[in-house]
Amino acid sequence: MSRRIVSAVAALAALPLVIGLAGCATASENPGGGENEVVKIGVVGKSDEQWPAFVDAAAEEGITVELVDFGSYEQPNPALTEGELDLNQFQHIVYLAQYNEASGEDLTPIGSTAIYPLGLYSQKYDDVKDIPKGETVAVPDDASNQARALLVLQSAGLIELKSGGTIFSDLADVDESASKVKVQALEAALIPTSLPDVAAAIINNDFVTQAGLSFEDAIAQDDPSDPNALPYVNIFAARADDAENETYLKLVEIFQTDEDVQAGLLKSSGDTAVALQTPVADLVESLKTVQKDVAANG
Repeated sequence: MSRRIVSAVAALAALPLVIGLAGCATASENPGGGENEVVKIGVVGKSDEQWPAFVDAAAEEGITVELVDFGSYEQPNPALTEGELDLNQFQHIVYLAQYNEASGEDLTPIGSTAIYPLGLYSQKYDDVKDIPKGETVAVPDDASNQARALLVLQSAGLIELKSGGTIFSDLADVDESASKVKVQALEAALIPTSLPDVAAAIINNDFVTQAGLSFEDAIAQDDPSDPNALPYVNIFAARADDAENETYLKLVEIFQTDEDVQAGLLKSSGDTAVALQTPVADLVESLKTVQKDVAANG
């Protein structure tokens, strides 16, 4: 899931598709009878730089990739569940956990792609360590981004969360006596204009350039090695029965290692993506943990 996905718990209501599924051939069908195996992968943003390179790299390995482009994030998981796709690649673990819990399905991650860091910005301080005790830091007021923002602040040493940090953390979870700064929640779209009034602020990726900033200006961001960031790693998802499919795992390997694919991924993300090769076992365990949290907070 790219940085364009603002909420990990988006409603599951159906929205119009760029490509309808009615009348589609069964996934992996190769009606032309050629030697190449056809694998259908659902994406949101087929025009992103990484995908043409990925299709070409897969073809060199004898795999024909058919990208199915969707106009909404709610559709690729149901399409995968129903067998209209073989894989999809558009979401992070939090989103998949929400879908599985809401639908009763068991889609599973089979490989990581990247994490799109959420950054802390300041017009007053060049380093997190320079922020004085007692200053105020702004975070988005919507639930999913606020939880992730608080995890970033905790990783940066600015606050302590009573729970240790979860995807459901909010301002009530901030241990004020143990924290260096105060935290104020503001509407995400208003935070860039409020940046001069606070010591620093977590700014959603969609608003960074609008604020006249560049992603390189961040003084802190998600640490991909931090276990708390793992739920926000983007993944290839498959049906549970296909978790060990050799062709699908080969496609994950191609995505993770092909130089042109990786260059396209970086370019399409505005140089913000941090490519990852997270062990699948860690992804699966994170999904289980997050799904339990979703169920408990449902």
